[in-house]
Amino acid sequence: MAEGRRTEGTNNRAETSDDAVDEQTAVQLVYRPQSADTLVGLRVRERIKRTGLLLRGVFLALWVGHWLLSAVGRGSIDVVSTVLVLFVVLVVWGYPRLQAAHVQRIIGWQGEYHATVSAAGLACRNDHSSLVQKWSVFQGYRETAGHFVLLSRDPNIMCLDVLPKRGVHEAGDLDRLRAILDQHTTRV
Repeated sequence: MAEGRRTEGTNNRAETSDDAVDEQTAVQLVYRPQSADTLVGLRVRERIKRTGLLLRGVFLALWVGHWLLSAVGRGSIDVVSTVLVLFVVLVVWGYPRLQAAHVQRIIGWQGEYHATVSAAGLACRNDHSSLVQKWSVFQGYRETAGHFVLLSRDPNIMCLDVLPKRGVHEAGDLDRLRAILDQHTTRV
């Protein structure tokens, strides 16, 4: 212990400019996550990554091709193979919706989300957790009609943040949010 130093009543935490949130430029969003929000995020991820979309398309094409070849070879349509092809079509179409519903079961019970987007990054909290992400985590964002989707930097884009525009409550906040995103990350 160093003599002559008093540490009582001092703030040992050095506050940096990255830690401080500028209340003038920060944008607040308050929303309850919905399955449709996650579905939008998954669709954006699919369009950028394209691997899952390609694999599902090839899988579907193989099943339909097999069904067509067997129908032509027999000269008639088999009921069992037709039902199987319809099932595969339903699974391929419904897979993103099943994923979105699963994510909703995981996060939906946590209630209302409060997100703050600022020059420091994205801070999100609810009654059960809080998460702060710096801009270096994101490779970019994409804007849709009702959402801003932030995509993680990892090659598989395993994490994404969906900010629904309905969460903004002041008139000019969407333009400020777009300006913050443009300043700290790129559109993809």
